[in-house]
Amino acid sequence: MLDRYLWGTVVRISPEAPVPVVEVAEEAVRLGGSANVVNNIRSLGATAIPVGVVGNDEPGNKLIELFRNMNFDTTGIIIDQSRTTSVKTRIIAHGQHVVRADHESKERVKPGVINEILAMVERYIDNCDAIIFQDYNKGLLTKTLINKVIGIASQKQKVVTVDPKFDNFFEYKSVTVFKPNRKELQEALGIRIVSDENLAAACNRIKQKLECRNLLVTLGERGMCLLDSNDELSIIPTKAKKVHDVSGAGDTVISTLTVALVAGASIKEATTLANNAAGVVCSEVGVVPIQLEQLIETIE
Repeated sequence: MLDRYLWGTVVRISPEAPVPVVEVAEEAVRLGGSANVVNNIRSLGATAIPVGVVGNDEPGNKLIELFRNMNFDTTGIIIDQSRTTSVKTRIIAHGQHVVRADHESKERVKPGVINEILAMVERYIDNCDAIIFQDYNKGLLTKTLINKVIGIASQKQKVVTVDPKFDNFFEYKSVTVFKPNRKELQEALGIRIVSDENLAAACNRIKQKLECRNLLVTLGERGMCLLDSNDELSIIPTKAKKVHDVSGAGDTVISTLTVALVAGASIKEATTLANNAAGVVCSEVGVVPIQLEQLIETIE
């Protein structure tokens, strides 16, 4: 996805409707969606290879340009003539979001695109330590694609981490880490989590159903809940000192967690690092990647 930002100040209320008028002082574009995951991985000192889809349009061209300017390998980015590139436009005034406008296609990708992506995964898998599924319910991650990529990764004994969404929630079987947030967990199970007992029961249900090695649930202001491979449940309190904006925090968590795991960290160490990283980026306005120096300083 491409993230667009319009930064400005509110000068008056519109005479046409009871809405603020924002005088735009600055515009910017950034890597968004799974491209933000790629950016976070790079910021932590690891190498990331983006694999995904853009449309044959101005935002798609801009995304590829941003990647190339940062020296990313773009051969895994497929241009689909039938799709629109996902764009999130955020209008921000006085450090606060005023509104967000989304332009996107949510149709499932065609079988030909799935085959191209599978070919890319098979091409890169031997030189990779992990695969991250960053799902946004935009139509790219179909059941067929998910199952086949997990199969390839399993055969090669690679780490697989997942940041899921509702549509294919239960397709991610036997992965290394499955990382929903509390809202996604509730929606998937059709329940409300109002206590630690509810949370523990929900985590056990999901872990058994998906047969994942580790389950990590992000809890917003409460931090994170980890149910590890030994079925030990831990609550890790949030490290955010001042929350300005939670945009992109999930991207930072899955990126930091995965980089830490393939670097040799235990799941608890990786979760602690990811929790600290999320605390750092939540103190910024807009979607920004974690910087390694910031993460080290926070932990010290």
